[in-house]
Amino acid sequence: MARRVAIDPVSRVEGHGKVTLMVDDDNHITEARLHIVEFRGFEKFIQGRPYWELPLVVQRLCGICPVSHHLAAAKAIDQIAGVDQLTEAALALRKLMHFAQVLQSHALHFFHLASPDLLFGFDSDTAKRNIVAVINHHQALALHGVKIRKFGQQVIEAISGKRIHGIAAVPGGMNQPLTAEKIRPFQQQVGDIIDWCDDTVQTVKNLYLRNRPFHDNFGTAPAAFMSLVGPQDQLELYDGELKVVDPEGKTTHRHPCPQYHTLLKEQVKSWSYMKFPFLSNLEPETGWYRVGPLARLNTCSHIDTPKAEQRRQEYINTLGTPVQAPLAYHWSRMIEALHCAEAIKKLLENPALLSDDLLNQGNKRREGVGIIEAPRGTLIHHYRINDDDQVTMANLIVSTTNNNQAMNESIRKVANEHLDGKTLTPELLNLVEVAIRAYDPCLSCATHAAGRMPLELELRESDGKRLQSLLRNSDGNLVHAD
Repeated sequence: MARRVAIDPVSRVEGHGKVTLMVDDDNHITEARLHIVEFRGFEKFIQGRPYWELPLVVQRLCGICPVSHHLAAAKAIDQIAGVDQLTEAALALRKLMHFAQVLQSHALHFFHLASPDLLFGFDSDTAKRNIVAVINHHQALALHGVKIRKFGQQVIEAISGKRIHGIAAVPGGMNQPLTAEKIRPFQQQVGDIIDWCDDTVQTVKNLYLRNRPFHDNFGTAPAAFMSLVGPQDQLELYDGELKVVDPEGKTTHRHPCPQYHTLLKEQVKSWSYMKFPFLSNLEPETGWYRVGPLARLNTCSHIDTPKAEQRRQEYINTLGTPVQAPLAYHWSRMIEALHCAEAIKKLLENPALLSDDLLNQGNKRREGVGIIEAPRGTLIHHYRINDDDQVTMANLIVSTTNNNQAMNESIRKVANEHLDGKTLTPELLNLVEVAIRAYDPCLSCATHAAGRMPLELELRESDGKRLQSLLRNSDGNLVHAD
């Protein structure tokens, strides 16, 4: 007789998500599902809005990575405005803003959300697995995390006027340049940011290798990978073409962004509001893939900043390629943070940031596709308009949506290896969340609620009778509720 294990809600995410595990009579996991049970409807309610409002409206999808949605929408409306090439100044400002966005988001996830597990152990006392304990026991690391994120946010604020939900990109360009006075403090600070990011890459590497067999196998299921790459296959976060490699690392697709819909299909399932994309040449069961930092280091051939490239080579030489382990996301994520810091340093020396040549114009079109590499992976915005400049169709495939099936597969693998036949414990509860957290998910695309969200893990018979229950209260205490 099948039983159902439910984790409802999943912690450290904004919105509502839960996990259900189906267990057979032999205590084997037969199914694992991550459910997104909140409906937001951005694709519908922006229909009828004038297209030039989109970068301002859709960034409200997220309070952590609004710049990514702002710029993906801006790239789409550039095309609608008939602009295929930005001015040097506008492109430099957008890239600077984007690198700052990825830097601050990666810092938030690693230092605040992931590091307690990695530093103290997945099975450590729950009272110790939090950012307060990191501050108490690893003060320098915690302080560097705060300063790295603050730096990224301040760069965003200098360009857009606000750290969250500012105004910067407009159809065909940007709305204002920087000034020498705004740039100077960042030039003075960026060297330290690079050093701290580099030190953190080494820290993550040491933490991973300290228990490598566990990290290599935890939640690992072979998958394809997708990301943008540059013209020389370099790591690219703002523009490029879509590249897909199979589970063995062989390139299977190189695809222009405007035709993404011929590369991907989307499946809807009754038990989740999050879509399930898959590669169009395969079936849904075999065509799923991963995106994000792990995917980007698996698809690129090099990084065009020296320190990050050195660290990428160490990473590949140590783990091989492609890297399949979800827990390697943390290592690859901080290599990207280092790359962003180096790229920011280079851009801050570009005099185009001071130029007023910010807008290009063209002949209006009916459709635009904007694709960017957000912190969590490939982000797709696709719009069509009518004669009145109103949006008639919107399709958004956010990064976590691309990783949807991958997260489900990792949950299933962890459940099979660590939950079979076991009595529910806080440590087992945390392992399921660790598997999800490795992907840095943005459920409802507005995650990182770092508080102590209540969580209940239940084991029930198929008729609904509760067998066991473990409850984490809002104060963080865990009790058996039987």
